[in-house]
Amino acid sequence: MNRPKISFGTIKLNTSTLNASNKTEENKGQPETSGFGVFSSNSQSSNVKKAIEDIQHDMESKKMQEIMGISGFGKKSKQFDINEQIQAARKNAKPVAIDPEKTISETETKNETEEEDEFIGPIPTTENIIDNSKATKTKKKKSTNNDSDNDSESNEEEEEEDQEDSIAYRIPASHEVEMIHGSKAITALASDSSGARLSSGSIDYELCFWDFAGMDKSMKSFRKIQPCENHPIRCLQYSLTGELILLISGSSQAKVIDRDGYEKLECVKGDQYISDMSKTKGHIAGLTSGCWHPTKREEFLTSSLDGTLRLWIAKSKEQKQVIKTRAQGGLKTSPTCCTFNRDGTLIASGCLDGSIQMWDTRKMFVNTTHCVRDAHQKGSEISSINFSYLGNTLVTRSCDETMKLWDMRSLKKSLQSFNGLYSRYDTTDAIFSPDDSMVITGESLEKDKITANLYFYDTKTFECVNKIPVANSHVIKTLWHPKLNQIFVGCGNGIVKGYYDEKRSMRGAKLCIVKAYRKKKQTEVSGGIQIITPHALPMFRQEKSRSLRKQMEKDRQDPVKSRRPDLPITSGQGGRVASSGGTLSSYVIRNLGLSKRVDDDQDPREAILKYAKEAEENPYWIAPAYKKNQPVPIFDNAKDEDDDSGEPSSKKAKN
Repeated sequence: MNRPKISFGTIKLNTSTLNASNKTEENKGQPETSGFGVFSSNSQSSNVKKAIEDIQHDMESKKMQEIMGISGFGKKSKQFDINEQIQAARKNAKPVAIDPEKTISETETKNETEEEDEFIGPIPTTENIIDNSKATKTKKKKSTNNDSDNDSESNEEEEEEDQEDSIAYRIPASHEVEMIHGSKAITALASDSSGARLSSGSIDYELCFWDFAGMDKSMKSFRKIQPCENHPIRCLQYSLTGELILLISGSSQAKVIDRDGYEKLECVKGDQYISDMSKTKGHIAGLTSGCWHPTKREEFLTSSLDGTLRLWIAKSKEQKQVIKTRAQGGLKTSPTCCTFNRDGTLIASGCLDGSIQMWDTRKMFVNTTHCVRDAHQKGSEISSINFSYLGNTLVTRSCDETMKLWDMRSLKKSLQSFNGLYSRYDTTDAIFSPDDSMVITGESLEKDKITANLYFYDTKTFECVNKIPVANSHVIKTLWHPKLNQIFVGCGNGIVKGYYDEKRSMRGAKLCIVKAYRKKKQTEVSGGIQIITPHALPMFRQEKSRSLRKQMEKDRQDPVKSRRPDLPITSGQGGRVASSGGTLSSYVIRNLGLSKRVDDDQDPREAILKYAKEAEENPYWIAPAYKKNQPVPIFDNAKDEDDDSGEPSSKKAKN
């Protein structure tokens, strides 16, 4: 007999097939069937009866039923109707949120369509349905809580990303340090391309050098000089390599010094009695500004109040070109600031008449390439002019309380004018951020205000992104180093402030904060009057006052003061361990007993007096030799003579 294969995966709960099977059994009078259902197979509905008969008579199927808990463990189970049990459960069960009819109908439809979603085990009751509904609710709550947590985390990440994308987040101003230059206003500030050195110049004629790698937490400069005598320092700039510094002071002669402050070059002074400035060899009036060429190492530019800009070559110490600045009617005007663009093809200058004039370095310097006459108020100095890193925009700062942003493609009208920026110094500058997204400038302190601020403006929206209160003094010079990502500000009270971010800034001031301050050893100096007594006894003479170095050399020679260690033993005499001597013969003699043992550490006086008693009792050398010539020694025993002869005793000397 061909028996169909039985699938052990699931148990069908199809009530229609169960009722049909029960009716057929009652009609035929066959014994009762056991179990909750039938094992599902891939056969059709016509073969269901044959499968049931085969299961009843098959021993293997009985064993499987016993294992799965379907059969009555060898006993025949009672016949029951599933529909009747469900109706009885409806009457006795409490009202619940989930309808069992729906669940049963859903299971029936699922059993008809998909065999993978069929329910395994006995028929679920209402209690199980309620428990399942509670479990699903708790799972939904947990999933909603997890979803809310994930949403909050994602929102925080989005906020952090938005902050990072914002322009104000790019400003490195979370921490600050102070470097004290002096007590006067700082009018010049420069740093080399690597960010290892910083230089600051002031109105008090002093130039300070700061080395970040060598400074500690005290932030003290390693050198301070006065390179231009009694002229205030107006401008400083490092060369491309950082080896030389261009020094612009109030005098008519620019200087080039090395990174340690030693002078390398001084420009030639012009003849002040020549009216034509192109015929003189140098400037004849005070300098206003200067800068190095961005591509040529030995070339630099200077501007002066004599109405000229001059190009110099450092090696030959001579000027290369003379550029004259002209006002509206061809009259003479003085340039107050000058600069190159990033590729060195343009020279830009801001003049005293409020105009901006530019020349192309590839052409003759007779006429200007670009000229804006009414850029700023007439008669107010343009204190700063700078190109952006891309070279598309230009920023100018003037003493008329304005800062203007210009587009190089159309210079007829400024892009934006930032007003209300009070300035007292003609060296107050305006710079671009390293990514050209912001323009930075400072303001001078007015009488009504307490602190002066450093302003950050967006170059696209022209809004004030951030405002940092710096000090209760003027904010003059500003420097944003692109490699260090740190901002240095020169104030009117002689303090250089450095701003940096703990995460996004590198080296620079961060190197100094870590190093602890070490105090130097204090040398005690006792001041006293020296009395010179040349004829005094040595014990009463006063030692001459010596320098500290000579005193240290003298103390070094003293073994006690210098704490000299014990010298190595070179011989048997004078050493700490000299029992056997330093030579082989002395060692043999002393150890073999041929001579008496000599104590090297014994006092020689004691060694001689040791033989005094023997020499007196048994004289051999000295006493017999002088016995004939020497008189008999008479000892003065005054007390005994006075008693015997009655003569008076000799007078004793008074103490």
